[in-house]
Amino acid sequence: MRKIVRALVAGSVCLLSGCLVGPRYQRPVVTAPAVSRGQVTAEAASLADLPWWEVFQDETLRGLIQTALANNNDLRIAVKRVEQARQLAVQAHAGYMPGVGYEVGISQGKNESLGNPAGSSGKWRGTLALGLAASWEADVWGRIRRLNESALANYLASEQGHRGVLLSLVSGVAQSYLELLELDLRVEIARRNVKSFEGSRGIFQQRLEGGTASRLETARAEGALAVTASAIPELERQIAIQENGMHLLLGSAPGPIARQGTLLEQTIPPQVPAGLPSALLERRPDVLRAEQAVRAANAQIGIVQASFFPRIGLTTLLGRASSPLEDFTGGRTNVWSTAASLVGPIYEGRGLRAQKRQAVAAWEQARIEYEQTVLAAFRDVSNALITREKLEAVRARQMEAVTAFQAAVEVSQQRYMAGKSGYFEVLEAQQQLVPAENALAQTELDRRLVIVQLYQALGGGWKLSDAEWNGPAPGSATAAPKR
Repeated sequence: MRKIVRALVAGSVCLLSGCLVGPRYQRPVVTAPAVSRGQVTAEAASLADLPWWEVFQDETLRGLIQTALANNNDLRIAVKRVEQARQLAVQAHAGYMPGVGYEVGISQGKNESLGNPAGSSGKWRGTLALGLAASWEADVWGRIRRLNESALANYLASEQGHRGVLLSLVSGVAQSYLELLELDLRVEIARRNVKSFEGSRGIFQQRLEGGTASRLETARAEGALAVTASAIPELERQIAIQENGMHLLLGSAPGPIARQGTLLEQTIPPQVPAGLPSALLERRPDVLRAEQAVRAANAQIGIVQASFFPRIGLTTLLGRASSPLEDFTGGRTNVWSTAASLVGPIYEGRGLRAQKRQAVAAWEQARIEYEQTVLAAFRDVSNALITREKLEAVRARQMEAVTAFQAAVEVSQQRYMAGKSGYFEVLEAQQQLVPAENALAQTELDRRLVIVQLYQALGGGWKLSDAEWNGPAPGSATAAPKR
């Protein structure tokens, strides 16, 4: 028996070094374009190389982002997911080691031993057993190694999920802050136009009192004033909701958000290099997470395939067993054993084959999802680049429109006072100016949001460690991350 056990152990050690069932992992092949659509030439540098505090220059915004990184609940949940995945990887690694346990049993009865029926000629007898047991599975076919490969891939995927939450949180706070400033700008526009309509109403009222105008002119002016003024409380409502939404990102109760400056004071980088499209495969968190999902699914095929082969196990036992109790100290109560086992399937109604086909289908699904994620990354970068380019042309035209409508309002008022035009011309010019100014405000917001979107699409901050994501200490905002 000892020779058989030794032979099994020796054979297992030999097989451990060379037998690993299941396919070897290879990254799915995705052809990346030479340049992104909307990109003039390929660039080695990328906006994603910069830490977030060098992209967003507003000190107030930086403080809000740091608060969110410290308190956001979604981020804290992501950290716990990483910890769970890490502990699962540790559990899988424990499969390499032998399991050692102990067992103690004591009983008193008739025709029994440790609670099981056992003949004792009808006598009352006590039984005591004390032992240590060890068991170990020889990883001949690589089942345990594949389990570890899968667990490690899931752990790395959870880390990339955490980094994705970090990037989304930074981008989300920046976007919400800019949208809040845009609402402030629209309130300013609404109040300025209210004053303009109040001026027109005053002019019409004076002419009505002088008998040179009708009540219709005053009524139309009052109606236009009321419509414009009603936008202010609506915008204030949106501002309060936006502030409450930001507090959710900050991990705090609803309330106002302190801010300095205006939307138009938010600087826009003159150049935003997008880097090489192929680099997205190495730095964008969702792409890296999808790749680890493919790796885990690939390992699952090996785990299932190893189930087709027998498992070789070794067990040992050392202890004492005595019945009656008074014989426990005697040498004849010693117990020990060494055993080997070979367990494998013979017929399971095609269940194992179905498991393998399921694992292969799951791998194919993960591969397709990876390819889709990569294509979505290329799309996001291209959309941001094209949007940034076209918004400049949109802004130029909208500024022309606002300037023209402002001149039209001034000229129409002069013509009305000179008796060369009617009141309708004045109101029409003012009513055309309001949406033009609001559209320009939206474009100014979009010009800044597209930088946030491009930074996120490129996988911004990919060089930062988890600790560096919190940003530099106050007064050292220009500190660069470690390379």
